[in-house]
Amino acid sequence: MLDPIELLKRNLEASIQAKHQFLADTECLSLFANAVEIVVDRYKHGGHIFIAGNGGSAADAQHLAAEFVSKLARDRAPLAAEALTVDSSILTAIGNDYGFDQVFSRQLAGKATDKDVFLGITTSGQSPNILKALEQCRAMGVPSIIFCGRDGGRAKEMADQCIVAPGVATSTIQELHIVLAHTLCECVEVAMFGE
Repeated sequence: MLDPIELLKRNLEASIQAKHQFLADTECLSLFANAVEIVVDRYKHGGHIFIAGNGGSAADAQHLAAEFVSKLARDRAPLAAEALTVDSSILTAIGNDYGFDQVFSRQLAGKATDKDVFLGITTSGQSPNILKALEQCRAMGVPSIIFCGRDGGRAKEMADQCIVAPGVATSTIQELHIVLAHTLCECVEVAMFGE
């Protein structure tokens, strides 16, 4: 029988190891700092952030949008943010009429301006609907940021800033994505509203 304590220890060690690996990766740290600057710049110029992902990453997109609009660490004015994963009528209409790979790109085409920024979350870096969203961002001049894992996939080549979370398991990658998301929001709060 599987020992739950041993499994928990193994998963905690994998998570800790991935975080230590990220800490030592100066290139990824620098890319993250660049991503923060982009988001802050967009907010300072009246834009907002659109966030998208699939499955658990869709939940992370909604989680992060809530942190921006409500608050993370301090009372402050709301920051405009939208998860492109939440409107079932839009998602099913686009999926039915144009295909599931268009569910985010078509929303960006209808909602985003060059003042905004897109954050895609994909553990594989290969999600077709995220890749189409990145194509749409390029076409519209919307800066794009990707949180991904493994080798970054095609998203690494297409995004303006691609932050690759180390780890083998999807769960480990997603755990680091949450740390990145919370830190991004915290940095933006400080930049916009002070410490």
